Amino acid sequence: MCGICGVIGFDSQQQGALAVSRMMRSMIHRGPDGEGLFAVSGAAFGMRRLSIIDLPGGNQPIWNEPGTLALIFNGEIYNFRELRKSLEALGHVFQTQSDTEVIVHAYETWGQDCVRHLRGMFSLAILEMPDGRAGRLRRVFLARDRLGIKPLYYAEHGGKFFFASEVRALLSSECLPRLLSRSALTNFLLFGSVGEPETLVDGICSLPPGHCGFVSGETPGGSFAPTAYWSYRDAFGMKYSLAHEAAPEARLREKLEESVHYHLEADVPLGIFLSSGIDSTALAAIASRQRSGIRTFTVNFSEREFSEAEVARSAARRLGTEHFELLLSGDDMRVRLDEAIDAFDQPSMDGINTFFVSWAARQAGLKVALSGLGSDELFGGYDTFGFVPQLSRLVAFSRIFPATLRKAASALIKLFADRKLRPDASRKLAAALSTSSDLPHPYFYTRTLFPPQIAADMFRSDESTTTKSQWYQWLLQIAKEAASLDTFSSVSWLETRSYLVNTLLRDTDTMSMCHSLEVRVPFLDHPLVEWTLSLPASAKKGGARKALLVEAIGDLLPPEIIMQRKRTFTLPWENWLRDPLRERIEASVSELSPSLSFVLNEGQVKNIWQDFLLGRTSWSRPWSLFVLNEWVKRNLDLVKQCPAQDDVRVANATA
Repeated sequence: MCGICGVIGFDSQQQGALAVSRMMRSMIHRGPDGEGLFAVSGAAFGMRRLSIIDLPGGNQPIWNEPGTLALIFNGEIYNFRELRKSLEALGHVFQTQSDTEVIVHAYETWGQDCVRHLRGMFSLAILEMPDGRAGRLRRVFLARDRLGIKPLYYAEHGGKFFFASEVRALLSSECLPRLLSRSALTNFLLFGSVGEPETLVDGICSLPPGHCGFVSGETPGGSFAPTAYWSYRDAFGMKYSLAHEAAPEARLREKLEESVHYHLEADVPLGIFLSSGIDSTALAAIASRQRSGIRTFTVNFSEREFSEAEVARSAARRLGTEHFELLLSGDDMRVRLDEAIDAFDQPSMDGINTFFVSWAARQAGLKVALSGLGSDELFGGYDTFGFVPQLSRLVAFSRIFPATLRKAASALIKLFADRKLRPDASRKLAAALSTSSDLPHPYFYTRTLFPPQIAADMFRSDESTTTKSQWYQWLLQIAKEAASLDTFSSVSWLETRSYLVNTLLRDTDTMSMCHSLEVRVPFLDHPLVEWTLSLPASAKKGGARKALLVEAIGDLLPPEIIMQRKRTFTLPWENWLRDPLRERIEASVSELSPSLSFVLNEGQVKNIWQDFLLGRTSWSRPWSLFVLNEWVKRNLDLVKQCPAQDDVRVANATA
């Protein structure tokens, strides 16, 4: 696990090494255990290492035997031992015991198809050097894992190509403009995070999940055109027959146990984020059977209605784990708020909870933690699995009526439904009926922070660019794919390719790695994902929340875990924003950063805060605007500082 970066197209080796050195320095938190820098004429590549497997070895770049291929890599390959045996049988000679070295030999054997052989989470860059280490750079192969667990960002500017594990690392190169993306800002207001493949910085893109591509070493500018190596056809392509295979709950148990076994591979202490839910408790139950000394971590609050600590504590006692709790108060949050906001690589309405539980795990000496992310998307844990089909039918029915009548009905919903629904929920329903064509699937209305018209009204001027945006095209594509699936599977796919990757996985990576902690997600092991998605609707037992998962592992879980209602791991924001954080939030949303004040209506932003104080909207809206404003201040509106004295290693960087 680490942070990687590179530049291609500079006039000199020294210039490229200088830019990479700056990016590496900005990612020390991702890899405090070591670094590697490789530079040739016109290009340079670097990494920071968080050592997890083969602590003495595994330093990067890692080369193949003749020195014609080099790799820098962020992530973990869980099937590296099986791949190593296969590659050794083909004549490859290994110099380390690391999972990293497997990739470069796999590329040597299978070329770009090597990514199809990798089981794990990764973003990687493979350098082709046909004339050896001191020769020319032919091209670079970039790839990202299927589910988007690990990030990879890139930019093309001035005929040069840049890539890195973080957006802020690219900005730290001091070679790219710090400009706010109007398109991505719209996306953030709609969903509370920025969607693939855009970022909030104009000109910086995310390599989408399951994509790869080549960058020319000679003409890098404009040469990168990523293509998908994993798509919904792969995800749903497995043939499953209930008549000829074991009961699905038994097979799921086997696959989940296998996934946990792989994810426990580490040469360092390992633990599990434990809530009161089925997902994390299942991981803890399986892991504690496979490995002794498992540690579990829970965040506790004095506000009992938000705390899961009592149930988690009881589960940990039953499972025999070494359990830790972090008591977090509103005053604690106020004191550490700047530190938490600084950790965001891109602004998000979520993620702060992961920041604190990751800090607790690192303080306890861990380098690796397992998380239950992905289970809700696969097994129907969200309300969207029940609500989206109903909303889709309602929207389809409403289209037989004229637009004027739909708008009138929408207005009535906003007027009367507030009496039975939360205000934001009724606004989403009204928006779906009156402006259903603004987003490519009714599902997306259930995930909006601000419905389309409210988001549009927050801008100073009307710029109708939404449908041309890259993020909109991404949503349009996954909506088309979902249309060919059964109801349960369509919601699974929409959740997996939008909310999971754009918010949950990105925030988890950022907030854990800021503490030098690697978080693994066994439910997103791609063989498990593909098998589960390919199940027929009857096997998924969609009528009850996570019914298939409960049948598969119910005997391992305490009864109180199974019987309790669904809970979302949410901090007591409603209380905190009204008391310990009020002064700070109010001051921020009352004075927008220069970049935001140029495009957003400050009066509308202030109205959001007043609506919250009056109980007319949820905490998530003013909180998201606060995080957005603070992030832009720190990362786009910074006064340029004199660069620090660059390390001597830059001057000495040679091929």
